Amino acid sequence: MFGASLLAAGMPSWAVTDSPGGPAVRQLNFQQPVTKIAEEIYSLHTMMLIICLVIFIAVFAVMFYSILKHRKSLGHKSATFHESTAVEIAWTVVPFLIVIGMALPATKTVVAMKDTSNADITIKATGMQWKWGYDYLNGEGQGINFLSNLATPREQIVDSSVAKNENYLIEVDNPVVVPVNKKIRMVLTANDVIHAWMIPAFGVKQDAIPGFVRDTWFRAEKIGTYRGQCAELCGKDHAFMPIVVNVVSEEDYKKWVDDKKKEMAANADDPTKTWTLDELIQRGEKVYSANCVACHQANGKGVPGSFPALDGGPLVLGPKAGQIDIVMHGKNAMPAWGPVLSPTEIAAVITYTRNSWSNKAAENIVQPAEIVAARK
Repeated sequence: MFGASLLAAGMPSWAVTDSPGGPAVRQLNFQQPVTKIAEEIYSLHTMMLIICLVIFIAVFAVMFYSILKHRKSLGHKSATFHESTAVEIAWTVVPFLIVIGMALPATKTVVAMKDTSNADITIKATGMQWKWGYDYLNGEGQGINFLSNLATPREQIVDSSVAKNENYLIEVDNPVVVPVNKKIRMVLTANDVIHAWMIPAFGVKQDAIPGFVRDTWFRAEKIGTYRGQCAELCGKDHAFMPIVVNVVSEEDYKKWVDDKKKEMAANADDPTKTWTLDELIQRGEKVYSANCVACHQANGKGVPGSFPALDGGPLVLGPKAGQIDIVMHGKNAMPAWGPVLSPTEIAAVITYTRNSWSNKAAENIVQPAEIVAARK
């Protein structure tokens, strides 16, 4: 009926399907757990729901029985009495025992959740508006780092007539990759506001707080792709920073590590190289699309009251030193990109903005060497 009305109105009707490793259609309970901690959380949730249901039924059964069987119309009169020592003891001891019965297994699980010792691999996740940065700190893969951005095309988000992907808003360009049955420690922080790293199938949710380092862990027992999202309201594009973890075999993980390190070496830029204007603009457009378009928009017009326009903006058309400083160190809602992007990427994106849309800046080119000098 609803689909027919949509078609009659000329509006698209999309078929919604389960997302592998993510939410399912009409899902009422937790996602299928793939770690021991997630299994324990699932069991605790079920147990406590049953306990609450039993208490609910028992209390309301006694209440309704008393109302029906002892009502005034049957000739019953209300009893007059004061305190009852037995009742006082009962309604103190029974809830206490119930709480203890629920708290003991829950405490055991919480303590296990906090035990991040003896990890096989340690990965640092940095939340930022609005993406995740990952650094493999220890274990196999040490030294690998990358940014993970939303992969859903922007036109699917802004245009309701465009068909949506199966994993709409929960797909990324660079997923985290880990081996199966290995303990993975996640070290979490943020470089702007509070974010939260959450994968429901792992039973993991931990806040990433600027200026603080927190950690959690998981050991995935099943190969597959698992999806989550930032679970802390972090700004206007909070809904657009998903988390994807690929759990693979040890052999596939070794291959991924080798390929990733080769890719990083191939993409490593010489900061002393002098680039042409066209080369920097071409490279900068990719950096802008991946990191800047969410705030400053594809047309450079920005978001009035929140993010300034780059098209015709005084910062972009003024001396390049000022723009370099803002991009590297941030200001107000603008995050610091100096620790995140390479000198070549920063030089390229600044050059791109100074030569795009209606902009024709006097100082229209920035070289990586200038960014290196500004870092000192």
